[in-house]
Amino acid sequence: MAPNFPPNEVLLLASGDLRLAANQDCWAAQQAMEEQLTAALARQGYTVRRAHAYDPAKRHGFLDSQKMGLEVFRGLHPAQPLIVAESVWQYSHHVLAGLTTHRGPILTVANWSGQWPGLVGMLNLNGCLTKAGVQYSTLWSEDFTDAFFEQGLGQWLRTGTITQDASHVRSLSAVQLPAAEEQQGRAFGRQLRQNKAIMGVFDEGCMGMYNAIVPDELLHATGLFKERLSQATLYAAMRTVTDQEARQVLDWLLAKGMTFNWGTDEATELTEAQTLEQCKMYVAAVRLADEFGCATIGIQYQQGLKDLTVASDLVEGLLNNQDRPPVFSTDGRELYAGQALPHFNEVDECAGLDALLTYQLWQELGLSGETTLHDLRWGQHFNTGAGEEFVWVFLISGAAPPAHFAGGYRGASSERQPPMYFRLGGGSLKGVSRPGPIVWSRVYVQDNALHCDLGVGEAVQLPEAETQRRWQETTPQWPIMHATLKGVTRDQMMARHKANHIQVVYAADEAQAHQACRIKAAALAEMGLQVHFCGDVAGLTPRAVPQDIELAEMTS
Repeated sequence: MAPNFPPNEVLLLASGDLRLAANQDCWAAQQAMEEQLTAALARQGYTVRRAHAYDPAKRHGFLDSQKMGLEVFRGLHPAQPLIVAESVWQYSHHVLAGLTTHRGPILTVANWSGQWPGLVGMLNLNGCLTKAGVQYSTLWSEDFTDAFFEQGLGQWLRTGTITQDASHVRSLSAVQLPAAEEQQGRAFGRQLRQNKAIMGVFDEGCMGMYNAIVPDELLHATGLFKERLSQATLYAAMRTVTDQEARQVLDWLLAKGMTFNWGTDEATELTEAQTLEQCKMYVAAVRLADEFGCATIGIQYQQGLKDLTVASDLVEGLLNNQDRPPVFSTDGRELYAGQALPHFNEVDECAGLDALLTYQLWQELGLSGETTLHDLRWGQHFNTGAGEEFVWVFLISGAAPPAHFAGGYRGASSERQPPMYFRLGGGSLKGVSRPGPIVWSRVYVQDNALHCDLGVGEAVQLPEAETQRRWQETTPQWPIMHATLKGVTRDQMMARHKANHIQVVYAADEAQAHQACRIKAAALAEMGLQVHFCGDVAGLTPRAVPQDIELAEMTS
């Protein structure tokens, strides 16, 4: 390795998918983005050296494994400025190992586009770097010519860091909650921590999402404990579910008015046989959760099950809904009768902790507790009737609970998952989220401690044509929520958010959303999390002297 590097040269890396088809399909968008980024750097007097070449045999130029990432980093100067440029979904562990020991300035960059989830990929990498304690800066742009991007890039090139606006954040330690609400939230958190609960994890570490793995010692302090289960066990349990049991699940869904867009080509269309296989997975998952006493479960699917069976998404959406097809044990007991079994997509354990607390707390408050995570996919301004607002596209990769949809099950449909991600098919659980106030949140790991950002927002109704346009700009097979976040701008959210996922739950009205958000903050604090309000959350009184986060006494 050369002892020096050109002073005005920046390294560029592009982490990609593990799946060859995804890398090939998305490569053209990555090339276009890199050309724009290279031009932006040239305007500031810098050249770009791509740290790894295009592979003509694979027909893409992504880092597509951790092995390849390590090989590339061995040849790089550890002090040279480095950009990880993303226009696609990527597996963060392809570059994480090398970035943990890179001493030079690190910048993560994504193109502001909904086409391929580059923003989602970058946010996941940011969350992984945050958990790993790696210093980095982050930027995003639609065409890499706007003032926000160019000013941020210039600051990073000069100083190695970027100053971002965090004026929307207030830590719980700096504010006072209404006394009755704090008491109620802490009592709930104390009870959950003392009673303890089991989190069923069907194979940890989905798609390189290091940020989604909660260290056991941190999780134990909240009262949750992992039951590490295998996707092989789930697949084996599916084989014990009868055709009749699967048909009963499907008949129940059809009677509710749900639509299945079936075809006949197994390779490109959803078929009834694929849906029935998903129904077997649903029954098997509930039975295994009951067998191991799980209060919440997460199925990885990618990797492992994707090579054996259909997608898990229909299963996941049903589990998160209280009104769902009944499942019986082999001895005739109805399992989790009348209740959701909170599921955390892609075994995101941070979301699992959040989902379980939220579902149970909302029930305690007399609210509908169905909750789900979404990808923070993209967004644009739109006139919602209340004026021009930034409306996010929250879009999770396959399923949300029908209780969130306009029309419930009658507003829900199942479409074949995209073949480049889901070779063996299986359907989504798709719908448009109904308008209404929401509480949003994200649990994450930073400085070897659990944190949670949370705030309030609104799921808004957009014209049908705009909904369809946004679906076509992203992934039309997946469920969508049009969301506005109170008091948080686009750039504040992107700079602060430490994950690709965001958790959402409805409230009956805006005042109730603010109140429930405050009570949830107290519950989280009682369970040992460091809590931060983001945006306009009402009812918070500044403390005269900010106090440290009050961790609960670990006494029974």
